[in-house]
Amino acid sequence: MAKRKVLGCSLNLIIILAIVFLALTVISFIGGSVGALITGGEPLSIFAVQPPHPQLAAEHPFPNLPITNTMITAWISILVLFGLFFAATRKMKLVPRGVQNLVEFIYETAANFIEDPAGKKWGRMFLPVCLTIFLFVLANAWINLIPGFETIKMNGEPLLRNANTDINVPLMLAVVAFISIEYWGFKAKRTRYLETFFNFKPLGLGFKQLFTGKIKAGFGGIFNGIILAFAGILEILSHFIRMVSFTFRLFGNMTAGAILTLIMIFLVPFVLPAVFYGLEAFFGFVQAMIFGGLTLGFACAAVMAEE
Repeated sequence: MAKRKVLGCSLNLIIILAIVFLALTVISFIGGSVGALITGGEPLSIFAVQPPHPQLAAEHPFPNLPITNTMITAWISILVLFGLFFAATRKMKLVPRGVQNLVEFIYETAANFIEDPAGKKWGRMFLPVCLTIFLFVLANAWINLIPGFETIKMNGEPLLRNANTDINVPLMLAVVAFISIEYWGFKAKRTRYLETFFNFKPLGLGFKQLFTGKIKAGFGGIFNGIILAFAGILEILSHFIRMVSFTFRLFGNMTAGAILTLIMIFLVPFVLPAVFYGLEAFFGFVQAMIFGGLTLGFACAAVMAEE
């Protein structure tokens, strides 16, 4: 009986909250700029929002300095992450509590996630790069969700902006991932790693067989060698294309999310944009996971023996 009463009260509360949410959304839309255009009136001052003007290029809040607002945000993200880990490791205890407990949870989760496909040896080597990329992308995405983040102006330009929406930041991360993956590949296989791109041994063997009178085997070896040489060219292209893919995946998704949030704030200034802020927080986590996870996947492929 008591359980039914609790369930009934919870259901009534949910219904009331849903009605309030819907009512506030409708009022926000009608009183906003778009609703005023439809009704032919003036928008209420509390709901008046300027139309969004998204800029793909990063703005310069200080005209005399080569500093963009995305650079400032990236520096803030670095300081936040540094402060978090410094606070967690400053006075470490055997039984972790508070910030130390949080950081140890992040570290252990990431270590288990990375060591599962890579193994303990390579997992420890991949962990610093993959985890740093994940945390940096995530910090940039979540800092952007702080209320008033992009409303602070300096010389008519936003002082802060999501660093992930500046194509230079995803490109920088893609270059770091590319260099790290190739380094790990050379470290694991030494000069044999070059055979992934330049495997001319079957071609040379085919010519050798051809000149020694083994005509059929020689032509077969030459044909296979040409295929492998062409596959090596494709492999070189694929490694460089990874940087393009990494860059535009993060840049495109984060920029689209930021524009969508701005549009929703313009259409319905109150209540409803909070839902999209929640989605942005989720998508920021997903994008960080994808970038770090792809770096891990390509790193594992670089160091593992070919089948």
